[in-house]
Amino acid sequence: MATEPPTKKKCLGAGCENDASALQCPTCLKIGIKDSNFCSQDCFKKNWNDHKALHKVAQGKTANGILDHIRTPKVVSKPDPATGFYNPFPAFAYTGPLRPVYPLSKPRTVPKSIPHPDYAETGYPKSERFINRNKIDILDAKGQEAMRKVCRLGREVLDIVAAEVRPGVTTDYLDEVCHKASIERECYPSPLNYNNFPKSICTSVNEVICHGIPDQRVLLDGDIINLDVSLYHGGYHADLNETYYVGDKAKADPDSVRVVETARECLDEAAKLIKPGTLVREFGNIIEKHAKSRNCSVIRTYCGHGVNSLFHCPPNVPHYAKNKAVGECKPGMTFTIEPMIALGKYRDVTWPDNWTSTTIDGKRTAQFGE
Repeated sequence: MATEPPTKKKCLGAGCENDASALQCPTCLKIGIKDSNFCSQDCFKKNWNDHKALHKVAQGKTANGILDHIRTPKVVSKPDPATGFYNPFPAFAYTGPLRPVYPLSKPRTVPKSIPHPDYAETGYPKSERFINRNKIDILDAKGQEAMRKVCRLGREVLDIVAAEVRPGVTTDYLDEVCHKASIERECYPSPLNYNNFPKSICTSVNEVICHGIPDQRVLLDGDIINLDVSLYHGGYHADLNETYYVGDKAKADPDSVRVVETARECLDEAAKLIKPGTLVREFGNIIEKHAKSRNCSVIRTYCGHGVNSLFHCPPNVPHYAKNKAVGECKPGMTFTIEPMIALGKYRDVTWPDNWTSTTIDGKRTAQFGE
């Protein structure tokens, strides 16, 4: 499960590493889009053709604020009489063809006999809020062995869920499979109630970058889906994910194959650098170089992260080049590298559920993480 690092506001210009100035797009201000800041007038002009796509996303919305409207939609479509299913955010300006299919199933429970992380009941990961953000934990031999065990269990669960991916099944069914397999291994599924996430797995289909919420949508022949499995066992978390083809149509689509295989290759290339002394910021350089060679882009909003007794902790591991991540690899460090690769633009839009992150242009994206 990727994390969104706390950062200073950056210029919206493509590839621009400068901090944003007070200069904002006048059209965005007019229609109520917030935080549309650039570093300079020249940068704004250079990025105009790409930036104006955001205005298209906002078409038809009032000047009361497109983002406020997105976050607090007031219109809910009526349930289909035949199925009871509905789209909870019909007025939202979706960037691609995917739509949520509600209602969500009832929250799944974890037996009390299985140890729970601190957020299981409250949704608030208190232990993560009071850590030193400049300190990277180094595990002793006991901690390393505990991590190996939970990661092996995570791989088992991911493989079990992946075996059920096929046209005709719902992402909610995949969540059920994940939850059951986790419980059978005496593991708590880490996403469940983490910052109030409602499910035990993240299922991200097609244009969804990450954090897709399992619902009643049926997988179609030609879809691609990322399964993000995280487990808590023995006081430690595992976090891994892979993207899969749904049916033969997906395997026959050149663009789907390109983005999926590029994401896998980006992870593999980055993993070759894992050794004592490697600077954390170097992973992004090799990932973006390979992605660009395949005519793909790298999502910047979300990054890899430390993982151990905490689900998310230092270091942050950006996947794009010329990042300013701190730290270097040392024996005993445990962290994820999980590049999110897109066929189109790297910018993202979040659905009103406050979790589902999609590409701004609706083009497909894939991710692999270990």
